[in-house]
Amino acid sequence: MPVDATLAPALLGLLGLLVGSFLNVVIHRLPRMMERQWARDCADMQSDNGAAEAPVERYNLMVPRSACPHCGHTIRWFENIPVVSYAFLRGRCSACRAPISARYPGVELFTGLLFAWCGWQWGVTVQAFLWCGFAAAIVALAAIDWDTTLLPDDITLPLLWAGLLASALAWTGVPLSDAVWGAVGGYLSLWLVYWAFKLLTGKEGMGYGDFKLFAALGAWFGWQALVPIILMSSVIGAVVGIGIKLIGQLREGGYVPFGPFLALAGLTAMVFGPGAILAVFGL
Repeated sequence: MPVDATLAPALLGLLGLLVGSFLNVVIHRLPRMMERQWARDCADMQSDNGAAEAPVERYNLMVPRSACPHCGHTIRWFENIPVVSYAFLRGRCSACRAPISARYPGVELFTGLLFAWCGWQWGVTVQAFLWCGFAAAIVALAAIDWDTTLLPDDITLPLLWAGLLASALAWTGVPLSDAVWGAVGGYLSLWLVYWAFKLLTGKEGMGYGDFKLFAALGAWFGWQALVPIILMSSVIGAVVGIGIKLIGQLREGGYVPFGPFLALAGLTAMVFGPGAILAVFGL
């Protein structure tokens, strides 16, 4: 039975709140899962040389249950209702009263708004759920990169392939040839910038995850969107970087990850279209 178009934003917005709650888990745990995998790989190499293997504790997106990082209090289901629980608890752990970061409800609300917009734009359709998935992946990548300067392949590569597949199935309105060349152009353009910068300065200006994320955006929007997306992300990145430097909040080494700005430009392209980005700059 088709869903009333007026209800679609509310239904998908509610789904977005729930997905945003899960994204908080992904943002927190996925980098730690990667670090544990790297440690296991190193341990396996040592075990080949006769070193004893250490027992492996289960740690993934489902296990163990979420807990307060300050006191270890296991978060109960009614303390994990998106946005509502944060407001009810007044932003503090129910056990030790330690503050809970406002980013948790922020991610939930932002994801809910993006999903509601998809519902308003496409209704409850395959296209809506497709773009909801795109938005969820982008939000997770932006937050993870901001925290850790990592853009996990576990998200960027499926996002890239999903964009190509969606194009092949005519779900994004981007011809497959445009999506393929968008992926190729997105990756190669930043790869060339990376090596030019490294050869000139001896330093690495960005990571390979940025290449893959830009390639994924090219797959979703086509090669024509690459210039407006990189233009917007560069301008926003420069403004934010200067602002952080002025208030003295630059992290060690003065490095600001580029991925969050690519992600923000990608979400802007989803909502307003790549052409609107160029119009902002008078192009």
